[in-house]
Amino acid sequence: MAGPQPALMPPDDRVVMISGANRGIGLAIAKRLAADGYRLSLGARDTGALAAATADLDDARVLRAKFDATVPADTPAWVEATAARFGRIDALVNNAGILRQVTFDEGDEDTLDELWAVNVKAPFRLIKHALPHLRRAGHGRIVNIASTDAKRYRAPTVSIGYAMTKHALLALSHAAKFAGWDDGVRSTALTPGAVRTDLIAGLPGVTATADQIDPATIAALVATVLSMPDNASIAELPVNARLEPTL
Repeated sequence: MAGPQPALMPPDDRVVMISGANRGIGLAIAKRLAADGYRLSLGARDTGALAAATADLDDARVLRAKFDATVPADTPAWVEATAARFGRIDALVNNAGILRQVTFDEGDEDTLDELWAVNVKAPFRLIKHALPHLRRAGHGRIVNIASTDAKRYRAPTVSIGYAMTKHALLALSHAAKFAGWDDGVRSTALTPGAVRTDLIAGLPGVTATADQIDPATIAALVATVLSMPDNASIAELPVNARLEPTL
């Protein structure tokens, strides 16, 4: 029989992989977790931008790797490089994502395919390859950065294609929870509303900039999720910037 669960799990040099870590939410998460005492494996398509954005982090505690969400081979290479460098992987944060306008009147099949490749297939691959390491860690954690668009369809201005992929990411997050549960892996879909990043700048119908969520707030929520013990699983964590029914 397992002993009492801790109130919170300390960083204790746990190793966290973060995709899309060179800007926006991903960079904010990296800065917060580094300050908290985690070791980091950061993936980004533009490794030059990643190096510049994270130059203030301790090189001895950070691995910077090329990760292009549209290149399948980048996933196993990054996962294995992380395991080789640190000897373990304790958490995976699927943050990399794109937003393209695809509705019944706008966009095309190629754009829709791009959304699925980055927002769904890439997280699927990362979870698949990281899961054996997360299981061995004993208290592995997966955090998928989704969106309130994963929880509902809000308005005609919303990209149908984007909402479709975020709904799929939510399903993937629940599937990962079941896949790793018996080995202490817990999976959370973090579903924020408008976050102040370049991703939504100038988007029609978006929350006013002054009311948007700061990326550092999302980073704080990720830190909280990573600190939760096994018996305090957070399957979904919605956080909204605007008033909506149920969200």
